[in-house]
Amino acid sequence: MNLKFLMAIFLMVFTLTTVSASFPVKRHVVNSESNEIIEVSTAELETPVAAAMAYDKWVAVAFWFFLGLFAAHRWYAGKPAGWNILFILTLGGLGIWAIIDLINILTDNFV
Repeated sequence: MNLKFLMAIFLMVFTLTTVSASFPVKRHVVNSESNEIIEVSTAELETPVAAAMAYDKWVAVAFWFFLGLFAAHRWYAGKPAGWNILFILTLGGLGIWAIIDLINILTDNFV
């Protein structure tokens, strides 16, 4: 009895949630155009905290030296996560990628 009742409730809920309208529904969309010019500013504002936390090449070198296998220098520089994970999985491109990163950090071409 209990199973039949639960199955009846389940079927009723299942059929009620899949019922659709059998007649076309007309939708009226009102489009209004305005000819006003909107000025968009693309200047970035830096807060004092953001300015204090700016990228520093020597911090990146320290991250490369101490935590290089975990791509800490790449996370610090804001590199894409997918490339950082690939760096970790390949052990820094067997060292080649890591050395290239160090050269780029020291020549200010890393960010």
